[in-house]
Amino acid sequence: MTKSSGDDLQPATKLVAAGRRPEWTGTPGQPGSVVNPAVWRASTHLYPDMAAHKAGPRTNEDGRFFYGRRGAPTQWALAEALTQLEPGAHGTMLYPSGVAAIAAALITVLRPGDVLLMTDNAYEPSRAMARGLLADMGVETRWFDPLDIAAFDAAICERTRAVLLETPGSLTLEVQDVPALSAIAKARGVTVLLDNTWASALGFPALTRGADIAIMSLTKHVGGHSDLMMGSASASADLYARLRRTAQQLGHVVSPDDAALALRGLRTMGLRLAQETASALAIAQWLEARPEVSHVLCPMLPGSPGHAIWTRDFTGGCGLFSFVMNGGSADARDALIDALTLFGIGYSWGGFESLATPVDPAALRTATRWPLPGMNPADRFGVRLSIGLEDTGDLIADLDGGLAAWRAAGASA
Repeated sequence: MTKSSGDDLQPATKLVAAGRRPEWTGTPGQPGSVVNPAVWRASTHLYPDMAAHKAGPRTNEDGRFFYGRRGAPTQWALAEALTQLEPGAHGTMLYPSGVAAIAAALITVLRPGDVLLMTDNAYEPSRAMARGLLADMGVETRWFDPLDIAAFDAAICERTRAVLLETPGSLTLEVQDVPALSAIAKARGVTVLLDNTWASALGFPALTRGADIAIMSLTKHVGGHSDLMMGSASASADLYARLRRTAQQLGHVVSPDDAALALRGLRTMGLRLAQETASALAIAQWLEARPEVSHVLCPMLPGSPGHAIWTRDFTGGCGLFSFVMNGGSADARDALIDALTLFGIGYSWGGFESLATPVDPAALRTATRWPLPGMNPADRFGVRLSIGLEDTGDLIADLDGGLAAWRAAGASA
């Protein structure tokens, strides 16, 4: 949805006000309205007469009824709200999952014979997409060290058409210098796509930092309650038109019920992110002081890798970070996770509940190695935490019990 007025508002106000057009929250010709856009469940859109029917195909924009695949006020309101939250965006497309958003954005800018550069710390489904869908299309993917700007410059060739960045990486949390990488890419005519799910536009205004397309898994922070799947891609006018065309040709549409849930989650996202970020930083500081822990991979933590760039480029964080055990075994690490009672074991993050999953990225690396440079090779086994809205002290106590289980498992090995 293209953006309307309200660009001078602060993000907290936009979270409340964006996407609430009077024509989507009221009945034309009738006084008054409701707070939230209604859930418009509709496959068929009706025309008042044949003149309107003939005009329908010639006007392809949100806000105009055509057919269910182009959405209705519920989806339009969400898309417009996301556009207003992304400085520099002309419009936003919605997709049935975050992976669908990544796939559709890549398909939009890549053709057979093209080369895609992908950061080596990318989300595993993105890597799988490169090996599968994109390879089948005739697109060659080359991976690069997310922290090596010179190597990235050298990796661009005459066939390079796009680069997929992710900052911080969702497992190992490296913070890329997006402005520097984007400047190099744009000087060579390469489109920059950024998976911006970790910080969202509230914490990292991707387009103003150099990205051409900002992608998010709305499943995470926007939904916020672990009850929907959705993705988005926001871009400037030209790329937005191309994203829209690709999405419509693929038949992408999101459920109005899910769009309503995402809108509801969006209204409180700022408050949730602030609480999760504060708790995550406190827990990261506690873990940093523990002898069982070798490294805390959290760019919000002073002194940690990437903190300087995070401080320079980001305006906020989130509750997702990882830590690496001081030696030990995979079984001991698994014992730690099994001992946790307040952390669920499950994929995803950004919900109201805390999660813990193992981090074993060695098999997911192509251009770099795990453990990372500067780490003891014996310190291989990590844990990724998604910090929710529970009391910080309770979560620390739970982790303390997990570390005791890790010690016991190591002693009995």
